[in-house]
Amino acid sequence: MHRHIEWEDPGKDSVSKLFANDHHEHARIGTGDILSARYQGKIVHVKVEAYREEDAVSIGSVAAIMDTKGHHIKGLPDLNIGDIVRLPDDKRAFEHWDKDK
Repeated sequence: MHRHIEWEDPGKDSVSKLFANDHHEHARIGTGDILSARYQGKIVHVKVEAYREEDAVSIGSVAAIMDTKGHHIKGLPDLNIGDIVRLPDDKRAFEHWDKDK
């Protein structure tokens, strides 16, 4: 059974918004892919175990939780590494990394 998470709106980092007007084929989500989302001001990486195209939802396990500076967190009160979650496409987010790190 998966844990229900109210993902934050990714805003300007939204994957869906970026590709909404892109007429070129972008990469399809597959098993083993790592996706990112925002939850309680943290960055959550989800390792995809299944993708439901009819719902546009990835199902997978939480692979990492980080603060906005990239420091790993062991867990949150209601979300931990290994939890199974559903991540809708419209809640997926791009990450911005400092190229000098």
